[in-house]
Amino acid sequence: MSFTETNILDKNQKSDILRLWNAEYPKALSLAGITEFEQYLQTLSGKNHILLSDENGTVKGWLVYFIRDNEQCFAMLLDSSLQGHGWGSKFLNMAKERNSELNGWVIDNNNETKQNGKNYKSPIDFYRKNGFKVRADVQLKKKNINGIKVTWKSNEK
Repeated sequence: MSFTETNILDKNQKSDILRLWNAEYPKALSLAGITEFEQYLQTLSGKNHILLSDENGTVKGWLVYFIRDNEQCFAMLLDSSLQGHGWGSKFLNMAKERNSELNGWVIDNNNETKQNGKNYKSPIDFYRKNGFKVRADVQLKKKNINGIKVTWKSNEK
């Protein structure tokens, strides 16, 4: 497994990330195809991608950090077979080295279903473990899924 960084994704990387997106996020947040994924990417300014790839070059993890509403934000996906092995924390540490703050959204419950029919597990505890503050007072509803904000700042403990 190896990490790489890029500002622009190639066609294969986009396909791999879309596959991850639809496998790991709740079914209600699925994207129809590459066009919809590219439209999402176009809404992000100043984006930088960190990719985790296997020995065949297949993307198994993706973190993108970007500017939205004058805040440094991020989104992250990790293949479920790699979760619980430290890869997600490595992603976050790389993003923390490059940014003084990170803001994201997480689903706050385990009630959502993934495309494969399995339950989506909320990553709130993972973010807490990695030094993020969970802002239950700041919520966002998208496609009938409730999300809450998580924040990290380099000067806060």
